[in-house]
Amino acid sequence: MATESTETWLTQEAFDRRSAELEQLSVQGRTEIAKKIEAAREEGDLKENGGYHAAKEEQGKIEARIRVLTELLRRAKVGAMAHGDGVVEPGTVVTATIQGDESVFLLGSREIVDADTDLDVYSEGSPLGAAILGHKVGDSVSYTAPNGKDITVAISKVEPYTG
Repeated sequence: MATESTETWLTQEAFDRRSAELEQLSVQGRTEIAKKIEAAREEGDLKENGGYHAAKEEQGKIEARIRVLTELLRRAKVGAMAHGDGVVEPGTVVTATIQGDESVFLLGSREIVDADTDLDVYSEGSPLGAAILGHKVGDSVSYTAPNGKDITVAISKVEPYTG
């Protein structure tokens, strides 16, 4: 089964921020972890060397993040922030009533928000995102959730994400 490559919408600011993170991890991060591993190796017996195992685990996390960032940037679609015309598009914060409960979330990629935000993020490729994409304030749409349940969404507010 072939995998489909999907684009991820990013602002120029988010693209630049993730590019800088990738550069830092690829150069400085790899150099620092290699030094930690070498220093731990010099301590001797690797079987019971906690510093060595911690450094190797950290190395794995750095390499995984490098792979994620490389793929994200490879398939990123860089564009301007949403227009603020009340239409749901990537980069908008949507206020909607979902099955009777009000919810506020960002439509787009987790990579465009700051790490310290409490805002939920749904991709435009998610069932919810695909259902509301292109709709506007006042629209009600329904979609079928992965569990087979029909979900109704009433869009009450759409505004550009300002981060």
